[in-house]
Amino acid sequence: MSNISIIGTGNMARTIGARAVAGGNAVEVMGRDQSKAADLAKALGGGATTGEWGTAPAGDIVIVALLYDGVVPVVTQYGDALGGKVIVDISNPFNSTFDGLAHREETSIAQEVAKAAPDGASVVKAFNTVFRHVLEKGRPDVFIAGDNAQAKASVETFIESLGLRPLDVGGLKMAHWLEGAGVVTVGLANHGVGNLDFALGVSGLPV
Repeated sequence: MSNISIIGTGNMARTIGARAVAGGNAVEVMGRDQSKAADLAKALGGGATTGEWGTAPAGDIVIVALLYDGVVPVVTQYGDALGGKVIVDISNPFNSTFDGLAHREETSIAQEVAKAAPDGASVVKAFNTVFRHVLEKGRPDVFIAGDNAQAKASVETFIESLGLRPLDVGGLKMAHWLEGAGVVTVGLANHGVGNLDFALGVSGLPV
């Protein structure tokens, strides 16, 4: 069992929270609107609790389930309250036409989070290549990237508790390419696949 804090009260927060509770994890919800956070915690059930915005999260793993432009400011706001935590960035910084990234440099939101995070915190990119309803109803592969092996191992254990397969793509600099893969999923949804009922994954050759 993992102790998870989720910063955010939107659709991805709800979906990850629901799978986390179903997987036997302890879940805390934190939101700017305390009533929304309390409502989500109640809806999740399973003993999910509500934390106060800006205070030290109860969870060892802190999932920042916010739109990309809010992630770094919130990590900065929390500051030392995130010391020693594993921070999981799930965001996709899409441009306005959803065919590229909002940042032009070879960086990622996760890498920028690492710059803003306090000493002792570790950052992992995860979940950004999976559409919400596929995460809710399916069993997609979940790609992760990060520089700290222990942090990645704890996130992998959490992902496995959701009944999903974590796949490590390498260090945190690979988060840039995971964000690019997020753009690819949108392109496939709009063109080659034509719907949102899929996820990127890895299939081995038949034995």
